[in-house]
Amino acid sequence: MAQQLPYVSKVWVADLSNGKYKNPVIDADYSDPDAIRVGDKFYMTASSFDAVPGLPILESTDLVNWQLIGHALNRQVPLDHFAKTQHGNGVWAPAIRYHNQQFYIYYPDPDFGIYVIKAKDIRGPWTTPVLVEAGKGLIDPCPLWDDDGKAYLVHAYAGSRAGIKSILVIKQMNPAGDKTIDEGKIVFDGHEQDPTLEGPKLYKRNGYYYIFAPAGGVSTGWQLVLRSKNIYGPYERKVVMDQGKSTVNGPHQGAWVTTSSGEDWFLHFQDKDAYGRVVHLQPMVWRNNWPIIGIDKNGDGIGEPVLTYQKPQTKLSQIITPAESDEFNGVKLGLQWQWQANPVATWSFLNPSKGTLRLYTVKVPDSSKNLWEVPNVLMQKFPTEEFTATTKLRFTPNPKLDSEKVGFVVYGLDYAYLALKAKKDGLYVVYSICKGADKGSSEEEKELVKLDDPTVYFRVSVGKNAKCQFAYSTDGKTFMAIGDVFQAKPGKWIGAKLGLFAIRDQQTNDSGCADIDWFRIEK
Repeated sequence: MAQQLPYVSKVWVADLSNGKYKNPVIDADYSDPDAIRVGDKFYMTASSFDAVPGLPILESTDLVNWQLIGHALNRQVPLDHFAKTQHGNGVWAPAIRYHNQQFYIYYPDPDFGIYVIKAKDIRGPWTTPVLVEAGKGLIDPCPLWDDDGKAYLVHAYAGSRAGIKSILVIKQMNPAGDKTIDEGKIVFDGHEQDPTLEGPKLYKRNGYYYIFAPAGGVSTGWQLVLRSKNIYGPYERKVVMDQGKSTVNGPHQGAWVTTSSGEDWFLHFQDKDAYGRVVHLQPMVWRNNWPIIGIDKNGDGIGEPVLTYQKPQTKLSQIITPAESDEFNGVKLGLQWQWQANPVATWSFLNPSKGTLRLYTVKVPDSSKNLWEVPNVLMQKFPTEEFTATTKLRFTPNPKLDSEKVGFVVYGLDYAYLALKAKKDGLYVVYSICKGADKGSSEEEKELVKLDDPTVYFRVSVGKNAKCQFAYSTDGKTFMAIGDVFQAKPGKWIGAKLGLFAIRDQQTNDSGCADIDWFRIEK
């Protein structure tokens, strides 16, 4: 169940409690953020790729303190396609808008096309995705309803599917905004000055059409703004933020928002490799109908990111963060949890009377060589750079089976986990590493100790540069560290994650299960 009291992280709080904040405002992997203000509240969504539920919805009253309040996509379509793991595929950069008393999210699936979903209430229910335009490589859509009632869509192209990239196109839609009605027109070509131009957001201000777009690559690029008096151009070009002399690499791709008091702000990501793409908040001002994002220290009209700054002037402000720890005392999983594919009812059961999450062992796909193709891995994002995650669980294997496992994993292109493994002669703690999981590599497993009791505590301490020290305990007090330090790696377009799984490699008429008592994130 979602926390009733405001959740405050023990490992990262951006609000400094003195009228200032520090970046990142969310030190977790909410990549390609887009945001809007409706009344006195701000709402943000982000890319979610193959994780389910997808399209996270975050809410804030001050742009600094954010809570995760839901997801707009309970299952990914086509359902059969996303019944299997689809690393790096699925939901790419979305756009969220509020129009005609409705919330709209446009999101691209690079293999199927551009979808739209709608809701009267930000918490849902959200409509079933409608295909605005089918096609491969159509990415990063954003709508604009013009003053004359016409609806437009800007989007970019993924070279991997479309065979072309670094261009932006604008297409007209029907007034409902659920179908494109022409082939569109290229309005800007970034090949010469702005390679990997993508992630456009379309706005109108003072008679100008503005396209805010990142260029130069995910980890190294800059924030571009284009403007024109005509929606189809020609567009003037200006770089409005880059790294400058700051420590924030590739500050770009995000959302311009205005507070009810008239202040302008910009939310964007920074790629931090294994930690994913974290969210920063920058002040923004207008000069000669051009924005400057961040602080322009040398007067060249190009801002650079701030690390600390005065908080936005808003009516309400409360320290709150996205949920991390979970006691599993409710009837719903915490919103921080996502599966690796569309879930099946028989994967898990929350038992409020016992305060546990039960994971049933699921037979791994016949084609799987490791966890990369296993759909029933339940994970959450790394919450910051340095933290400790601990879980308590009890394993009840099916005695007819050999080699059922329940595990606690740090997951990416390389992964490592501690697990309880059931063998004919009892339960063993094992430690496994897989390097190059996406390439079909096999796991290297070490048997650590045989247990007399089926209850165990697993822990990972994550330090600077995403170095991970695993440990286990039988009493929750004395932990035995694993000799190796594991180097976490990002996944496909995402940061490393951590979580839980229960698997078997044999078919039978019933499964074993693991009861997870709690999962806690601390310093």
